[in-house]
Amino acid sequence: MWYVPIEVPLTLYGEKTPPADDRPTVQVTAVSWPGVDPPPTQAGPPTAGPAGRRSRFRRPRVLLAAGVTTVVLAGAGAYAYAGDVPRGTTVLGTEVGGRSRTAAAGELRAELERRTGTLTAPLTVRVGEKTAEIDPAEVGLTVDVDATVAAAAEAGAHPVSRLVGSREVEPVVVVDADRLDAALRKVMGNQGRKMTMPAISFKGTTVKVTRPKPSLALDPQRSAEAVRAGWLAGQPVTVPLVETHPATTAEEVDKLAAELAEPAVAKAVTLRTDQGSVSIPPAAIAKSLRFSADKAGKLTPKVDVKRLRSALGDKLSKIEVEARDARMAVTGGKPKVVDDGRPGQQLDTATLGKDLLAVLPKGDDRTVSGELKPVQPEVTADKIGELGIKERVSKFTTQFTGGLSAPRSKNIVQIAKDVDGTVVLPGETFSLNGHTGERGYAQGYHDAPVIMDGKLVPGVGGGTSQFTTTLFNATYYAGLEDVEHKPHSYWFSRYPAVIESTIFWPNLDFKFRNNTEYGVLIDTSYTSSSITVSIWSTKIYDSVKTEYGPRRDITKPVTTYLEPGPSCIPANGIDGFAQDAFRVIKKDGKVVKREKFSWRYAAEPRFVCGKKPS
Repeated sequence: MWYVPIEVPLTLYGEKTPPADDRPTVQVTAVSWPGVDPPPTQAGPPTAGPAGRRSRFRRPRVLLAAGVTTVVLAGAGAYAYAGDVPRGTTVLGTEVGGRSRTAAAGELRAELERRTGTLTAPLTVRVGEKTAEIDPAEVGLTVDVDATVAAAAEAGAHPVSRLVGSREVEPVVVVDADRLDAALRKVMGNQGRKMTMPAISFKGTTVKVTRPKPSLALDPQRSAEAVRAGWLAGQPVTVPLVETHPATTAEEVDKLAAELAEPAVAKAVTLRTDQGSVSIPPAAIAKSLRFSADKAGKLTPKVDVKRLRSALGDKLSKIEVEARDARMAVTGGKPKVVDDGRPGQQLDTATLGKDLLAVLPKGDDRTVSGELKPVQPEVTADKIGELGIKERVSKFTTQFTGGLSAPRSKNIVQIAKDVDGTVVLPGETFSLNGHTGERGYAQGYHDAPVIMDGKLVPGVGGGTSQFTTTLFNATYYAGLEDVEHKPHSYWFSRYPAVIESTIFWPNLDFKFRNNTEYGVLIDTSYTSSSITVSIWSTKIYDSVKTEYGPRRDITKPVTTYLEPGPSCIPANGIDGFAQDAFRVIKKDGKVVKREKFSWRYAAEPRFVCGKKPS
């Protein structure tokens, strides 16, 4: 009787079939049938039956047993692998296993539909000590069905997990983090606190230290994680308030102050160049040594070279030669180059800040070396010739009284001289304050009436606003771009309403931009009673005109009595009103631009220097 061991190849799901001689086998041992001898325990030749005959039925029976085993294994695999999602998989208690992804998604959507009341109910959140309810729809809080089904399919991807057991897959919850954060901030209210950034500054040469403190605020990512995890639990969700500490600690701030800021202003630093030396005093160091904190609160020291140059003032003139631009002037009715300009020499600041920072902690040997490099003028004679400055495109004049000997008239003439001959390149913005700098006694300006706190008082530079208004109108009628201007608080009849501008160092400025492809030359001239500004360039527009709307909201002046004395300047009073002005620009016979300018003037009080009558 033959006993035949059966070897059945077992191929794992997703794996390639190994070579024939390496296939894993399942050995099936034949069972004893009634009346049949047990199989031999050792390999040997087949044995004969009682009558010396071989059994005719043993092999088919053994093959039948092997076939049953194979069918059972194949059937189990087929059952487990039915559908994209393995059997036994549930989401929210709903069976989605044994289905395709599409069918599983449909079953899950049906379950979510049955739970609509729960899923749309307001979610209770706790932020710090405050509790509130949030509408899930308003923050985009929902179950992502497709992502959940994909996760369910992935959860049963391993062959063993498909054959045995069941599994519950958590639904994939999504939320709009930005909308959630906005809603939670309303709940948080004033419970949070901003980060106190570390800082080191100077008051004079005295070091001032601000030690850092952490912020207490919502973290959008952690808030979203908490809400996604707790939404379907049916309980209030606690959203954490997170402390964020600045990158630079209080100890590090104190160390920076002690080891850099304080010794930095203890002594002067000597700057040596080939053209001589300059002493950088502690006050200039204090104005230029900056400690800046980034968004993370990291404090970094740096020498601001621009501030250093400003703090040194005229000291650098001992070693530097300023480059001078080429100049134009109108002679014989035509603009011509009258000065070719010249190159200069300027301190190379590329490494100066770094070199200076290196010696500031030292008590001795506080010396840095500086290099002078050639500097070319911004405007050369050749460049001027290519700018298309060939004709006058606008002109504006205003009148003044008092003659040229009056302080106010002297100020008007002085600022006109400072600006005369200026060339503004295409695309460049001209700043009147930036061009003249501070207008004080040292620059040739005098005391004259200025408006301060709503009344006329003596002040250095009074009258420069009249030049500003004249320049503004000249650029306005040239069609140039208005960048910054501010009309007076009161209207004066010597100026056009609305289209006028005041100026005051350093807070009030007048700026315009050369928005053409040509250069712009500012030409000024004056008489004993007038100031004129002309703009020379290439004419672009047919015309630039002003159309006024009616005056409205007219207010009358009140009488104010002031203490008599040299600082009291009487005034007759002027009506206040609001008005619109429209700049209408035409080109090729058509309106190409219409700009609205509006202003409201206060009524100037009638100032009387004397006591109010009883």
